[in-house]
Amino acid sequence: MRNFAVSMAYNGAAYHGFQRQDNGITIQQVVEETASRLLGEDVAIIGCSRTDAGVHARQFVFNFKTDSAIPCEGFIRAMNALLPEDIAILACEEAPLDFHARYCCEGKRYLYRIYTSEVRDVFYRDTALHYPYTLDIKSMREAAELLVGRHDFAAFCRAESLKLVKTTVRTVFDISVEQSDNITDIKISGDGFLHNMVRIIVGTLIYISEGKRTKEDIVCALDTGDREKAGKTLPACGLYLDEVYYRKREY
Repeated sequence: MRNFAVSMAYNGAAYHGFQRQDNGITIQQVVEETASRLLGEDVAIIGCSRTDAGVHARQFVFNFKTDSAIPCEGFIRAMNALLPEDIAILACEEAPLDFHARYCCEGKRYLYRIYTSEVRDVFYRDTALHYPYTLDIKSMREAAELLVGRHDFAAFCRAESLKLVKTTVRTVFDISVEQSDNITDIKISGDGFLHNMVRIIVGTLIYISEGKRTKEDIVCALDTGDREKAGKTLPACGLYLDEVYYRKREY
């Protein structure tokens, strides 16, 4: 028995998220069916995270156990030949049998991309939020600093998901807001994220830019869990799982 740790990237526009579902095609379904066909055995992959419908990944890690003797290099080449063009295997290596892509993960970084030109770019249609206004980058950076650290992020979670988690306390390591021409990239790293947390954080920073929220509102949201003090939930199209962190190595 071998345990493969695999890194992949995908454009999630055509999928109903990562995890298998009854009502639509998902990344997990496509990868499992492709790997099962390649290896001649039933493959069940364990993902580092769940991504919602329309969300992308620049680095998504999964593991699976196999009796196959295929070398990692051969697995990468063969999978990329068989997978659809919006999913790519980036790396593969044999990991210890106790490696678990989700439970061994110590943190993640997400990217939210915003396209701020007045006229939409059709090539960013499914991969960035079109926001045809000027962003107040300075105010957004100042507000983002308030969210760094260990806080209760209940106000930054989808309401229906609150009852599904043991705690809403998370640690945000860093938030960066970088602008280049018409692209604004907001990167958020932390030890874990609640459902829609990144999309709500970025929505809050946009509200800060628009003057619809203040830094005092952010402090209040963190202190009280009042969802109304945070911002709107942005569309999935601009969100990417950007990097996954592990203690001993990065896959």
